Amino acid sequence: MAIPPAPDAPPASGGPVTGTAPRGAASTPHPAGGAWRDVSLAPEERVRDLIGRMTLEEKTAQLYGVWVGADTEGEGVAPHQNDMVDPVDWDALITHGLGQLTRPFGTAPVDPATGALGLARAQRQIAGANRFGIPALAHEECLAGFTAWGATAYPVPLAWGATFDTELVTEMARRIGADLRSVGVHQGLAPVLDVVRDLRWGRVEETIGEDPYLVATIGTAYVRGLESTGVVATLKHFAGYSASAGARNLAPVRAGARELADVILPPFEMALRDGGARSVMHSYAEIDGVPAAADPQLLTGLLRDDWGFTGTVVADYFGIGFLETLHKVAADRADAARVALTAGVDVELPTVRSYGEALVGAVRDGTVPEALVDRALRRVLLQKCELGLLDADWSPLPAVLAGLDGLPAPDRVRGTVDLDTPANRETARLLAERSCVLLADNGGVLPLDAPARIAVVGPRADDPLAMLGCYSFPSHVGVSHPEVPVGVDIPTVLASLTAEFPRAVVRFAEGCDVDGPDTSGIADAVALARDADVCVAVVGDRAGLFGRGTSGEGCDAADLSLPGVQGELLDALLATGTPVVAVLVTGRPYALGRWADRLAAVVQAFFPGEEGGPALAGVLSGRVNPSGRLPVSVPYGPGGQPWTYLQPPLGLAGGVSNLDPTPLYPFGHGLSYTSFAWEAGAPVPGEIATDGETDIEVVVRNTGTRDGAEIVQLYLHDPVAQTTRPQAQLVGYARVPLAAGETARVGFRFHADLASFTGVGGGRIVEPGDLELRLASSSSADDVRHTVRLRLAGPQRPAGLDRRMRCPARITPVTG
Repeated sequence: MAIPPAPDAPPASGGPVTGTAPRGAASTPHPAGGAWRDVSLAPEERVRDLIGRMTLEEKTAQLYGVWVGADTEGEGVAPHQNDMVDPVDWDALITHGLGQLTRPFGTAPVDPATGALGLARAQRQIAGANRFGIPALAHEECLAGFTAWGATAYPVPLAWGATFDTELVTEMARRIGADLRSVGVHQGLAPVLDVVRDLRWGRVEETIGEDPYLVATIGTAYVRGLESTGVVATLKHFAGYSASAGARNLAPVRAGARELADVILPPFEMALRDGGARSVMHSYAEIDGVPAAADPQLLTGLLRDDWGFTGTVVADYFGIGFLETLHKVAADRADAARVALTAGVDVELPTVRSYGEALVGAVRDGTVPEALVDRALRRVLLQKCELGLLDADWSPLPAVLAGLDGLPAPDRVRGTVDLDTPANRETARLLAERSCVLLADNGGVLPLDAPARIAVVGPRADDPLAMLGCYSFPSHVGVSHPEVPVGVDIPTVLASLTAEFPRAVVRFAEGCDVDGPDTSGIADAVALARDADVCVAVVGDRAGLFGRGTSGEGCDAADLSLPGVQGELLDALLATGTPVVAVLVTGRPYALGRWADRLAAVVQAFFPGEEGGPALAGVLSGRVNPSGRLPVSVPYGPGGQPWTYLQPPLGLAGGVSNLDPTPLYPFGHGLSYTSFAWEAGAPVPGEIATDGETDIEVVVRNTGTRDGAEIVQLYLHDPVAQTTRPQAQLVGYARVPLAAGETARVGFRFHADLASFTGVGGGRIVEPGDLELRLASSSSADDVRHTVRLRLAGPQRPAGLDRRMRCPARITPVTG
């Protein structure tokens, strides 16, 4: 495989970012002493001393990143990229220092080892050019793995949600963090904690699901894994981004205060409180007319004063500039800097625009108080202090270059760093397998019983990129460099099925494009299906950016019909009479009611990553017993959106409207190749105090002949409350692996805080009264296995920042 080279240095006015340092920048002697260099002192004292020594230009330089490789002419990877990137005079800029380096690995294909070498050279030059010897903090995207050439492409976050497996997500994030840290990256821009509010939104693939508890727990698991490696996790997008009007990217958000408090905000709160995330990225959204980047009540009042957050708030790319150009709440660049700093945005990303010369001028003319600069600077320097970037013995050499004599030539290290190790791929495989959801198996056609002739059809069957979301490197950046190999091995569904069934005759026809109107290929697909024992139709999305795909950032959908003529392809295949198994590889769910009673089986995968092909083949063959559960509902028809399962009574089907929003497959749904019996556990007291807790138990037994995993879900139903409440809301879950014939007792520790909500007065409360706790296999009332009735007794009480947000689960094997 050809490995892309790393240029010796990015040109000062732009060019591919490889982290390599420009030549010729002046070096300024570092101040010899100062308390800020004394590692025995508290970080606050060190930073206070350093700030007192800095000029205004040196202060502001720590508040922005530089993206020297950003393309100003071609297809961008950030909104309005071509309009917002200015040329940068690198040599002049770094003499004042530099806050961040933007995506040294994730902007163009670069061999990981030479990329690490280039970043080390850049860091050495940055430190050598400024008076204090302070390097930059390097950040990268890591939503579905380290977004770098040759790095493991894991499943997208929607697939994490489908696993209901916090431990495995933590392990994935730990591996991502270790890879980032090994090559010199300090900060990862993940996870996305936006709760899905409208399935048409293009970035559904980047979310974890439509339920705040699932998003909170899975997202917090990711944060813990990433932070355990020393990499700064960045929560995004704070807040409300996914609730945009009409599901349009960057559209205004008109969510009410209770939707924000009870649905949108809890995942961020948990990830900060329990996960320890050290950075937050503001949302592009405007909520009720106030852009997040201009909202001091959100970024300072709630985030810092109420929640106690002490880390850094970073701008979503160009988000500060958008205050001027898109939102029109700032008059110019200096005014945008004033508005954002006042609100609490500490760092301008991805590159300098408002926090550079414009901000210096605004401070000097009295428009912006220098105290605002110092406030943001203190947070930035404290983080750099935590990372060891202010220490005298700091070295630019990352772990993968440790032990080398100086900084060698690129040819000496090229090809020596593996970011797609067997251990990484094993984790990716487990995630892919556990995220596949068996939606339907009509008549027990699955698992396939050694068919002699398999027709594999569909536009997603033989494309490696079908497995990847829009923030995986090959889809995000690689598509702009077709001359460069993909960098990782990504078996297709076709190749994987051929390997899975070596004695079968496997034939392939594409049938149609993902989103094109051409139906001329459907006849060939029909011919193959008619001559086969079973037809596997692999349909779905193409991930892309800003209209270049059917799923991804800026790729919003008008409705939830399968893209292009893929629906017509399914119709034609079903008319052959051959059993058709639909395999959906998508970034969002699509309406399947049109074929629900005609398909032999349906398997859903949400961009399952580089091991997705073998995982899907394993599910079809039975080598893998599917255990994924839906993190989002699958609609019956393509309209009727926005809708999620978190509906009060009037949001459900009823006589007040002729439209029925009931989904075809509900949140939490998923089938298995084995069967499970549920029995009631120990009795529960009928009453607890409004500040009390109790244990809820169920006994689960694998009654089938195969090993499998059941997902036990605990839902809360509040029959009467002072504000309308969802008919059901997830408050706990447990993934329960059981061998054939094995039994386990599953217990949940339910605290009354889990029934809290935003009351009429605007504060979060626990209200006395009756509750129902439903142990279920999905959010549907039809899937409730046991109901526990519980009364909360005592006074109404506030549920503050010390409230219980988790419902701990324990699994105890039952013997005998």
